Amino acid sequence: MSSSSPLPVTDPALFELFRNSQTAVISDNLSRLPGAVGLRPFHGGAMMVGRALTVRTAAGDNLAIHKALDLVQPGDVVVVDGGGDETRAVMGEIMMTIAMSRGAVGLVVDGAIRDAGPIARIGFPVFARAAIHRGPYKNGPGEINVPVSIGGMVVNPGDIVVGDEDGVVAFPPAIAVELADKVRLQEKREADILESIAAGTYVGAYGR
Repeated sequence: MSSSSPLPVTDPALFELFRNSQTAVISDNLSRLPGAVGLRPFHGGAMMVGRALTVRTAAGDNLAIHKALDLVQPGDVVVVDGGGDETRAVMGEIMMTIAMSRGAVGLVVDGAIRDAGPIARIGFPVFARAAIHRGPYKNGPGEINVPVSIGGMVVNPGDIVVGDEDGVVAFPPAIAVELADKVRLQEKREADILESIAAGTYVGAYGR
């Protein structure tokens, strides 16, 4: 089991810049390139914004995830590269509850989870590829705080991760302020368009 140095400190104010922003608008302002393909919310759609604590694990194995939960700090999103495997769940209600108790703000799993019913009822942000009752192995190997691929999107340790009903997007903190400015401008443009539609004055433009 290997892990890199601790995650860098991220100013919580950077998270707040995206607290009410749609992933679709964020993605638009990242050239519509990054985004985790194939993952969906299992929790009912509550907004998620936090810092990536990344895990790479063997398909169907969750030993590295258990080790990562010992490292969770408030504001972390546990981001698991399980290779997209859907044959075994690598997390469920108990591990979610551990993550919650340690201050995590969400889970992103490129793989399968279980206990979909309790997860939906609790409402803690959980994004995954599938749900299945079959449990995991606990043999390893795995790595913590390394770059991972989640549904084709590269996530680096410490990246800002945002999730909503449309999915998950991630980006480095270094671009957060500039990106937030662009997001605000697009939100204003879209609000103006919707207002013009309601007023009957919309004359046509390329929309979303």
